[in-house]
Parts: sequence; structure tokens; C-alpha cells
Amino acid sequence: MPTVSILVDVQNIYYTTRDQYHRHFDYNAFWAQVMQGRTLVQANAYAIARSDEKQKQFHNILRGIGFEVKLKPYIQRHDGSAKGDWDVGIALDAIELAETSDVIVIASGDGDFELLAKRIQQRFGKKVEVYGVPELTANSLIEAADSFHPIKDDLLL
Repeated sequence: MPTVSILVDVQNIYYTTRDQYHRHFDYNAFWAQVMQGRTLVQANAYAIARSDEKQKQFHNILRGIGFEVKLKPYIQRHDGSAKGDWDVGIALDAIELAETSDVIVIASGDGDFELLAKRIQQRFGKKVEVYGVPELTANSLIEAADSFHPIKDDLLL
């Protein structure tokens, strides 16, 4: 069976599904779809650490599904803006995991991952699948992916 590594940009998926559909992403349905006929190498969910009890419960649910939850501190700037970006961490993990995975699955609509997808394909000859909300996923990322899986009703709660 082909091997797969799954990398989920939790903040991106949360905000795009909320903004487009006013619904939540179904991580269980996503897991079942991605894992069908495949062997897991690694599954990472990249999130922002907050002291919120609901967030902690959500992270435990992700762990229960099979994800390793990677947390980065939430940074509130003096001007009121916030920072909590995992792009570099996702990219570094994806490059490392491409060595031992046949397929890299990226759940994010962030166009910055276009270069990552191309690098994995060119350097490692591996497939890159992208899951994202169609209207909020960068066209460059959709075009760079070997396959694009739109997040629609079957992947929403």
C-alpha cells in the first residue's frame, strides 16, 4: 500500500470552512478519506496554543483520531494584531516526510505552499494532494497539486 503523510494547517482550515460555509471541518471524515488504501507515516495538525478549555478538548480529539498536535504560542502584538503562523514548520516537516512517504497531503488553502508542492514533486518525485475550500484556496496551489480535493459537504459537520 502507498504511504502517506498528512499535514493540516488547522487555523487555515478552521477559518476557511467557517467563513465559506459557517460550519466546522470533519476531521474524522477527512482521515477516513485520506487513509483509504494507504499506510500512515505521520499525521500532524499544526495549531495555535491557547489556554482556552475548548481548544484543549479539540486538540485531544485530534490526538484521538491519530494526529500529532503541534502547538505554537499565540502572540498578541501591541498594535492589537496577532501572530500564529506555522508555514515554515509545515514546510520543513513536509520536506523531511517526503523522503519516506509516497504521498504528502496538505490541508490548507495557503498559496505559499505552491512552492512546497513543486519542490516535493521535483526533488522527491512524490505526489502532493491538497484539501481546501475551493473559493478560498489559492489557484496557484490548486494547479501545483497532483490532485485537489475540495472541502465541501462530505467533509463538513
